[in-house]
Amino acid sequence: MHTQLFSTQTLSTQTSSSLFTLAVAPAKVIRGSGVLPGAAAEIARLGSRPLIVAGKHTLTTAQQSLQPILEGQQLYTAQASYGADCCEASLKSLKKAAKEHKADAIIGVGGGKALDTAKLVAHQLQLPVVTIPTSAATCAAWSALSNVYSEEGAFLYDVALSRCPDLLILDYDLIQTAPQRTLVAGIGDAIAKWYEASVSSGHLQQTLIIAAVQQARVLRDILLQKSAAALEKPGSEVWQEVVDATVLLAGVIGGLGGAQCRTVAAHAVHNGLTHVSGHGSIHGEKVAYGILVQLRLEETIQGNQLAATARQQLLKFYAEIGLPQKLADLGLGNITLSDLQTAAEIAIAPNSDIHRLPFKVALEQLMAAMVSTTAPTDSRDAINRVLTKGISDEVEE
Repeated sequence: MHTQLFSTQTLSTQTSSSLFTLAVAPAKVIRGSGVLPGAAAEIARLGSRPLIVAGKHTLTTAQQSLQPILEGQQLYTAQASYGADCCEASLKSLKKAAKEHKADAIIGVGGGKALDTAKLVAHQLQLPVVTIPTSAATCAAWSALSNVYSEEGAFLYDVALSRCPDLLILDYDLIQTAPQRTLVAGIGDAIAKWYEASVSSGHLQQTLIIAAVQQARVLRDILLQKSAAALEKPGSEVWQEVVDATVLLAGVIGGLGGAQCRTVAAHAVHNGLTHVSGHGSIHGEKVAYGILVQLRLEETIQGNQLAATARQQLLKFYAEIGLPQKLADLGLGNITLSDLQTAAEIAIAPNSDIHRLPFKVALEQLMAAMVSTTAPTDSRDAINRVLTKGISDEVEE
């Protein structure tokens, strides 16, 4: 029998070897309305000198609400801003701040980028980490993954972490203080799990991957059925169910299924767009648009009529809740052909997740799909029309 030799490096969840490492879930999740004060005792179990990592705006909130609660547990806290993004300069300064404070735990408070930064600093310093999301825009509070960006907001790479957070505190009262746009973006990011996991992993037979793909389908159904009602009644029971779906259930899928169930073309398109859009739109908005691009590719390259139907269904859903349907909705209505090509080239780079699609995608095909996300389904030849007519004409229309 052939014996596989393993290096001492951590193997990613993409490996097909017998050594299969999964970081499935946080060690503990506390959720409910007003749970933050009661959760301080759980934070105290992890350390007595936590460093709180947040954005500049959130630090003020943390100072008013979180710090007194922690001091009540005799914890000695320090605070540091992650700056503009989860970038290498931020990580360097935060590690310095943690060492100067002699931190024995990291607490991330904020949106996805604050939580990604906190998780990565904790991972690099081998410290426990607590995530306290202030919006439902991503599942970053749950996942064992951090995305690293440039200071201008362009996606550079992601880092697989050794484990999920030690403690996740989901306080609905805190989430409700975030702008509604963040929950809409979270719905876009979460619903992508079905469209990406089903195409990359729907045919696989491993038990946990089957479970992850089925959970992604359940997640899609919850969001299609409940999102509109949730957005009408912030704080209601249905709103809480949608928050649970975007922050928690979306994280379960990536945890159970690993990297291949997490990202395919929709996230690849997001990564490309960050290089041309700066901070003009938020993560889940770009991902939601990326789902339409992925479906357009399945429709035009494979002739997949199910993808065409799914795209039309999503266009109606997006219109109902306010997700972007085309580049103009992301503030990129005047994108140049050169910028479009830059975004597409990054999305299709050799190490991109887009290559988890079961077919090859050429640069021109991706660019054509990016400018035809709202095309009617009966235009089977629309992509050829775009290619023949010229993508530059389509961009200018």
